[in-house]
Amino acid sequence: MSKIIASAAIRGAHKIVANAEEKVKKAIDKHGEKQEIGFPNTGYYLPITYGITGKKVENLKDAMDVIGMCKKLLPPAPKANNPLPYLAPALDAGMVNFWATEVAEAIRYLEDPNYYAQGEDPPDDKLWVGAADDIILRKRGVEFVDGSAPGFAAILGAAPSPEVAKNIAQELLEKSLYVFMGGQDEHGNTFSQQLRDAGMDIGWSTRLVPFSDSAAAGAAFAVGFATRAAMSFGGIEPGDYRKILIYNKDRVFAFAMTMGLVTDEWYAQGTGVVNYGFPVIADTPIPEVLPTGICTYEHVISNVPHDQIVAKSTEVRGLKVTIAKVPVPVAYGPAFEGERVRGDDIYTEMGGGKTQAVELVEMKDMNAIEDGKVTVIGKDLKDIDPGTRMALGIYVEVAGRQMQKDFEPILERQIHHLLNYAQGIMHIGQRDIAWVRINKGSVEKGFALEHIGKILHAKFHGDFGSILDKVQVTIFTEEDKVKELTEKARGMYKTRDERLADMKDETTDPFYSCTLCQSFAPNHVCVVTPERPGLCGAYNWLDCKASNEINPTGPNQPVEKGDIIDKTYGVWTGVNEFVKKASRGNVESVDAYGILRQPMTSCGCFEAIAAMLWTCQGFMTVDRDYKGMTPVGMKFTTLAGTVGGGAVTPGFVGHSKFYITSKKFLSAEGGILRMVWMPKKLKEEIAERFNKVAAELGHPDLLDKIADETVGVTEEEVLAYITEKGHPVLSMDPLM
Repeated sequence: MSKIIASAAIRGAHKIVANAEEKVKKAIDKHGEKQEIGFPNTGYYLPITYGITGKKVENLKDAMDVIGMCKKLLPPAPKANNPLPYLAPALDAGMVNFWATEVAEAIRYLEDPNYYAQGEDPPDDKLWVGAADDIILRKRGVEFVDGSAPGFAAILGAAPSPEVAKNIAQELLEKSLYVFMGGQDEHGNTFSQQLRDAGMDIGWSTRLVPFSDSAAAGAAFAVGFATRAAMSFGGIEPGDYRKILIYNKDRVFAFAMTMGLVTDEWYAQGTGVVNYGFPVIADTPIPEVLPTGICTYEHVISNVPHDQIVAKSTEVRGLKVTIAKVPVPVAYGPAFEGERVRGDDIYTEMGGGKTQAVELVEMKDMNAIEDGKVTVIGKDLKDIDPGTRMALGIYVEVAGRQMQKDFEPILERQIHHLLNYAQGIMHIGQRDIAWVRINKGSVEKGFALEHIGKILHAKFHGDFGSILDKVQVTIFTEEDKVKELTEKARGMYKTRDERLADMKDETTDPFYSCTLCQSFAPNHVCVVTPERPGLCGAYNWLDCKASNEINPTGPNQPVEKGDIIDKTYGVWTGVNEFVKKASRGNVESVDAYGILRQPMTSCGCFEAIAAMLWTCQGFMTVDRDYKGMTPVGMKFTTLAGTVGGGAVTPGFVGHSKFYITSKKFLSAEGGILRMVWMPKKLKEEIAERFNKVAAELGHPDLLDKIADETVGVTEEEVLAYITEKGHPVLSMDPLM
């Protein structure tokens, strides 16, 4: 370990701890020791402190305790003539730096709660988003689980110019990485502002995340995100620091980039990230640290040219990135999926309720189509004025020796992601409610409607080459042609939906597993049945069946049911054998239809969480978009921390929104007839399907008898409401 780096990191940590201690003392003088503090909307308190030490920081007294922990672990400040040469003290200084920084940032939230922007993306008049809340963690965590985001780069400081910043960010995005940003260079420039100056949108939706103007906070928020990933998706207990650090080294592919003059404080942050196995790559000539076994390869690399810094960073981290080249004149990759196209930047808009837009994939005979043929029927982008709205029909005909009709909706669902991956193209919705916007910059670069076809042709072959031999695409912009395609598509959609609706768990064998999320939650196993879709909402039984046939060794494996053990709760010998094996013996038995005994495990990607309300003898459910308090006394974020990580948690279970309207939803204990509370917006979203099922159960007005946040968020308020409305749960036998 370089003596220079070791001594600088320790000096920097001393400054950071002293600064945090001063802030805590002033806050205590002003507010008192019992004043609550923390990061907003998280059940993980100050996540690095909580994850590494197990310490819950809930008030200013707890914060002062953390300062005491910092002082105890912090190595003595090195003397000028005797700098500490050892790795361990420098790493301790790096960790202490994070604890102290989290305390300082919690006090910033206390003193100035509006300093950071609320939500995923900063508005035009703000630049920083602050610490990610748990809703963002779980929403974005799905991308780390499915591989669409292989890792993240934490950038401290600023590039020499906005153009250089844009080039670096663009290259990182093309490798599908997230970019976490914090701090300023010695001239006061920030990487985040440089990206804005270069015309790029910043925020979680574009994977360009501006954490803070403080380098210390930026690094702490990035590492806090990684720490929570270990606890949330990995199921690691707070305080088990060894497992958390190993988890991050092995599973969270991240690295830090420092740009500009590296201060003592930056050295402290750099040694902090090295604890996690994340290397540091600098554009300035700082001392280097050769391999010692903590990071995959080198720990600190210096003086890397800006046109080589991304390639060097991914190499040093040991990150293998596979990029399929798509023949389009704009940048292409999953990182552009969240990009927004709005206002004066819109060149054309199609669908979204303003015009008709529809998408359809149809299987054809091999001789009926020509591979690679792309046809545009109607006006192309060059034929219209900026701001023009058009109808849009995307008709993809596919053929292959291994292709089946069941695969049509699987392929069709990919259109959303594959078009969004093109820079400057925004795609929302699917089927006959699609919505596409294309920005002016993409058209200036030469993007045309035929490139939609080229994207789908290239990616369908690249991703589904095992089943497809031919892909032909026709793009319609003539309104009559789009209308014809829409009518055809709606008929096919109806046929597909009815096929799954007629399937029952009792008459279907096998079921299918989904272990996609085991990369983050090793003990989690999702068992998908015709009447119980995956808890993330992305996979139903037909999807899993098709996925298995496309990729027989993939995450969706057939699960033979075996003998029935308990029909009411949904327990089978074969399912239990599979779950035990796939969870490495951690889970021996699960109830498919129950919540109170041994509900299925949850990874953290669930759309919603159901919980028991004992006073009401009923259930509540809350989806991840609802940020308020719930009658169980916890917000979604806290519930998610309790339920996720592959744990079996009686009384709680993660599930998809669609599952609520299944007749098998918690049917062992009464199903939707025991549903007594859910957020108002969720009620509106599922109303049509819910009312149909409720009517079949003899309670067509059930949804109106279910409380929401406008009625109350305590069990007492819910009980009063359902009593007034005559909810059917009141006449049901008590569960306990």
